Amino acid sequence: MDKKERIRELVALLDRAAYVYEQEDREIMSNHEYDALYDELRALEEETGFVLANSPTQRAGYEVLSELPKERHESPMLSLDKTKEVPALADFLGEHEGMLSWKMDGLTIVLTYRGGELYKAVTRGNGEIGEVITNNAKVFKNIPLKIAYKGEMVIRGEAVIRYSDFEKINAAIEKDEDRYKNPRNLCSGTVRQLNNEITAKRSVYCFPFALISMDGENGFATRQGQMEYLRELGFSPVEYRMVTKDTIEDDVRWFAGRIESNDFPSDGLVLCYNDIAYGQSLGRTAKFPRDAIAFKWRDELRETTLLAIEWSPSRTGLLNPVAIFAPVELEGTTVQRASVHNVSIVEELALGIGDKVDVYKANMIIPQIAENHTRSGNTISPDDDSPVLQSRNCNIPKTCPVCGGATEIRMLNEAKTLYCTNPDCTAKKVGMFEHMVQRDALNIEGLSEMTLEKLIGLGILHQPADLFRMSAHRDVFTKTEGFGEKSFENLMAACDKARKTAMPKFLYSLGIPGIGLANAKLICREYGYDWEKVAGATFDDLCAISRLGDVLAGNFTSFMAEEKNRSMIAELLKEITFEAPEETKASAITGKTFVITGSVTHFPNRDAVKDYIESFGGKVAGSVSAKTDYLINNDTTSNSTKNKKAKELGIPILSEEDFLALAGGEENAD
Repeated sequence: MDKKERIRELVALLDRAAYVYEQEDREIMSNHEYDALYDELRALEEETGFVLANSPTQRAGYEVLSELPKERHESPMLSLDKTKEVPALADFLGEHEGMLSWKMDGLTIVLTYRGGELYKAVTRGNGEIGEVITNNAKVFKNIPLKIAYKGEMVIRGEAVIRYSDFEKINAAIEKDEDRYKNPRNLCSGTVRQLNNEITAKRSVYCFPFALISMDGENGFATRQGQMEYLRELGFSPVEYRMVTKDTIEDDVRWFAGRIESNDFPSDGLVLCYNDIAYGQSLGRTAKFPRDAIAFKWRDELRETTLLAIEWSPSRTGLLNPVAIFAPVELEGTTVQRASVHNVSIVEELALGIGDKVDVYKANMIIPQIAENHTRSGNTISPDDDSPVLQSRNCNIPKTCPVCGGATEIRMLNEAKTLYCTNPDCTAKKVGMFEHMVQRDALNIEGLSEMTLEKLIGLGILHQPADLFRMSAHRDVFTKTEGFGEKSFENLMAACDKARKTAMPKFLYSLGIPGIGLANAKLICREYGYDWEKVAGATFDDLCAISRLGDVLAGNFTSFMAEEKNRSMIAELLKEITFEAPEETKASAITGKTFVITGSVTHFPNRDAVKDYIESFGGKVAGSVSAKTDYLINNDTTSNSTKNKKAKELGIPILSEEDFLALAGGEENAD
């Protein structure tokens, strides 16, 4: 292939990988593969002098797509040049002292303090324009809201979520496909929330790595001086070590030895000159500053033999392929298993039993397959009588390893995935019941995953209504090992308590894809808490509800159209009653439809305005139309698209003050 054509191919591939990673919080290739292709691209560009404008070597960061306010940075926030060679770090330092610190894997944030208080927080964005996330920064776990320094101070830091918190958050998400891929993706979505209550619950930490200015000046001669001053002010600067070219190898080894125990995600190290003036005197290239360099861990590869592919069942029917290989030592631990994620990756790697594969730990933590040298698993068409779908030497099962039911391949996020089609699969049943009894659903205490598995195995639980009919099985229950009279009585009391529930919780408990508790509340409120109207909601009517959209409307109507689901709901309704909904407060905005745009000052964010409107029985839409009663925009005279549309239709444009006066006061605001 012509080298220029290869450059075009690599740019398209890497751009696609970067987009889905940064915008959709998912991955289509491993870090190892991305780094290898990036290095190939950069080498070809240097060799040929041919560089495309959209090459990932020429830009950094993600495109801003959210509804958060945008702000241009005073100076571009450039990415760092990188290396995987320790000698290159020594050459970078020369005779100068440096500061070596973690390259934390999260989201870069610019914090501005004025008058001793946090004034503003902005994400890195695309390096030139970021998103204002001040309300979210105020609920980060470890940054001070007030400091002793009273002038203007600008700090850069990295927002991250700990592995331990990441695992807890993922464990609470029912569906495997809805879980977050890694802490970085979770942090990105969390920091950019419109509702900072969500941010607060997810335990975001921010570690400063640079003090940019103090009243417009740099303030300190050295990086170390900056970090220690920030520590005195109450910040938690990124962990660092002072290094020279003679100690750099030992210092890199010191960081490497701490990766396994480090609860905060990192994807390498950063080395910068301690002398700030010297570093700044070196200037910058079009993309990289010359005063710092990133060190990416060179993946420790080990060749081993693939022994088997296990298909691990999930509660949604998804079967995840796991590679089992001859044990190897990686980064100080013995490894013999690695997730392969989906059928597409099994095919891309052409995996076959007995193949020689290279394995590594992504970021020195997560086992992955880097390359398959043998590639014996060439896919062929399956035989109708064959018990498996053949990939010549690696079998994709036609039956579920849990229940023996038929499997099928479906597309999920552009990747082939394997699912069990048996609706009575034990793994699926446990997941269904576990979702139904959780606190935000029917809230039945005492039914852990293990207990549910036992009750299903004993034949006590077949359908959701059986949760309220277990009293007929007292003898079976109490004579089973691990149970007893006391536990039975406690469980019956919890079930009786759950018989009276709020309609939105009941709707959420049904497990309709995408219909969380917030959306369940929207739907129930829209139909006046009349269950017959809720269950009979049409696709078009649901699409008209703010924030739902056609995908969720389709999920809802498809679920309600299935006879087995209608039967299941009918049986449940024989056992429960609905609590009376909270009374809607009367106001001039009751029954009115609003559109909200621009920034707000009397409320934490626009979602809070929406909640306020809905508490009075009003509605909020996403766009201005003939059905809109009012547009809320503090900039009432702007020529924005929504303002123009409202003026064309004769719809009043209200400031927040106007809106609050109409609603009858500022209660619930702020």
